[in-house]
Amino acid sequence: MSLFGFADSDVAALVLRLVLGGLMVVHGLPKIKNLKQSATWVASTGWAWAAGFAYAFGLLEFFGGLALIIGFLTQLVALLFVLEMIATTLFSRAKLGKKLVGGWENDLLYLVGALALLFLGAGAFSLDALLHL
Repeated sequence: MSLFGFADSDVAALVLRLVLGGLMVVHGLPKIKNLKQSATWVASTGWAWAAGFAYAFGLLEFFGGLALIIGFLTQLVALLFVLEMIATTLFSRAKLGKKLVGGWENDLLYLVGALALLFLGAGAFSLDALLHL
């Protein structure tokens, strides 16, 4: 059954893109406002290639989140988020010693949401669909 005459997968992709994209923009904005500070903090944990990861993840979260909201290059951005969330989950456990609850459960949720978008695609209500990407 479809909602309001639209395919359920298109509605699901739209909702997931808007929520995941919006959350990523919110997480990325403080990082891109001060990339150097983000890199310094990550470096203080002893993580290899800290500055590169901090810059890449801050930019990915902000601009990738915007891309998801409008549905542009959705599957590529989703793949990048999957990879980022794997890295941040490992970082949270190994470098910060966080547990699942109160630690890396949000990373896991973002990972699953991005993985779902990777398989679903952007859906009909997206720039990807308009541009036939």
